[in-house]
This record gives sequence, C-alpha cells and structure tokens, in this order.
Amino acid sequence: MHIVRFVPTAGDRPLVGVSDGSTVTELTGGLGELLRLPAAELRDRCLAAAGPRHDATAVRVLPPADGRMEVWAAGVTYRRSREARMTESERSADVYEQVYDAERPELFFKSAAWRVTGAGEHVAIRADSAIDVPEPELGLVLNRHAEIVGYTVVNDMSSRTIEGENPLYLPQAKTYLGGCAAGPAVRPAWEVPDPYTLDIELTIRRDGDVAWAGRASTGQLHRRLDDLVGYLFRADAFPDGAILATGTCLVPELPFTLAGGDEIAITIAEIGTLTSTVVVGRDPMAWLAEDGAPR
Repeated sequence: MHIVRFVPTAGDRPLVGVSDGSTVTELTGGLGELLRLPAAELRDRCLAAAGPRHDATAVRVLPPADGRMEVWAAGVTYRRSREARMTESERSADVYEQVYDAERPELFFKSAAWRVTGAGEHVAIRADSAIDVPEPELGLVLNRHAEIVGYTVVNDMSSRTIEGENPLYLPQAKTYLGGCAAGPAVRPAWEVPDPYTLDIELTIRRDGDVAWAGRASTGQLHRRLDDLVGYLFRADAFPDGAILATGTCLVPELPFTLAGGDEIAITIAEIGTLTSTVVVGRDPMAWLAEDGAPR
C-alpha cells in the first residue's frame, strides 16, 4: 500500500488516496488533514478506504506535501556525509566533526510544501554555484503528534560551492526554488518492518549514459530516527505534519557536479523510486510560484 496525492487525468483538483499498484482509492481530505490524525486512526482510515476508485495508470501523481506541511532535513547523520562536508569545507571542517559526535543533531528547514516537486518533474541547480549534487535521503512522514506514520524518498539538492565557502551559507545552499523533490508516494510505517535495513541507490544519467551511481543503506545511519523527530518537535509545532529528510550517505566525489538535462533516479527499497530532471537557475522553476496547475 502507498498513500498518494494525485490528480485524475480528467480532473483539476488534487486528491489523496491509497494505491495497491493498480487502483487508487480516494480518501477524504488532503494529506495535511490526514496528518492531523493519530497514527492508529490514520492506519484505520487507510485500511478502510472505500471512496471512488481510479485506474493507477490514469492519474498524475503529485508530491506528498500540501497545505501547511513543511520539509525539514537532518545533516551529517552518516559518516560519508561527515567526510564530504569536511572535504568541501576545509576552513571549518571541525564544525562537521563536532556535530557528528554531538548529542544534538543538525536540523534545518528545507522547503515549504508548495516548493516541493514530485516524481518525473524538475529540480534545479543554482546558477551562482559551480558544484551541485543531489542528496538521496529517507524521508520520515510525521503527523502533528510527532509520530512516524510513513516514509518517502527525498532529494535534498545541495550547492557544495556555497556551503563550502562558509557553513553559515547553508540556507542558501539548501533552500531555493527547485531545491527539493519528494515522492512518489508515502509508504505507511506499519508496512515497513525495519527502516534501518533499507538499501538506497542513486543513479545520475547524462546523455543516456550513467555519469555516477552509488549504493548504500540506512543501516549506516549514525542517528536514531526517533531522536531526530524528538529534536524537531522540541520547540516547534507542525499542525499539518511534516517530512523530515534523514541525511545522505551517497555523495558524488569532488569535482563531480550536476549539469542541465541530467536525469536523477533515487530508489529506496520498500519505499519507491523518485526521478527528476535537472534544470539550471530560477527561471525554469518559476511555475512553482504561479497559480494554476494543481499542486
């Protein structure tokens, strides 16, 4: 089962439903509304879905974020991430060493729901950055009660050039138009026995050929998922839920950088595959800020 946001081929209004791979059965309300429910009630609502049904091949899947949902991210949660950050930030490498071993994790705001792109859509690299990479991450789908109710795939796009200049530039390196993709759907937490044993694969294709590929596992996580959630909710509230990206363990080696037209595919076992195509700069992503197409 997957929980999906979608638009029927002949429709213009975003809907939410549960998919078994061939059929999508509508649920009442938006995803943000469902994430106001306690986990047990959400589970019952999904298992008892009896709304209108749609052929899964006749719907357009939307990003799993709407309403007042936000996407946040954790950094330096894997040893590979720590090493990559230290390499690109020689003058402040000790900052990443310290946060890797600290009790308090690095958490930062990544995106509002309206900025998130979905499967088959675009992500952007900044025009003022020389080295840019995707960061494949397991996303925790959280309800307003700080419960992990599902998992999704997140692409935490990053400017290594900007972050490497100074850690205080992290928001500019991470949060920009076209800098976050998620999806294609939400795999309910009750269907994932062990989130610490999930294989993660990243493939970047350029002109049809593989430009970079890697594979890792959530078993390499240095942090506990419930600890990350606990810190996120310590002094904040998410009335329509949130997605928390849990950090990356797949970082292309320097000086690799994305280029316009690259195709990114991120697969997390049991969760799904998120695909995106790279564009350069803000203008190709201007549609996100416009009224019109259902998001």
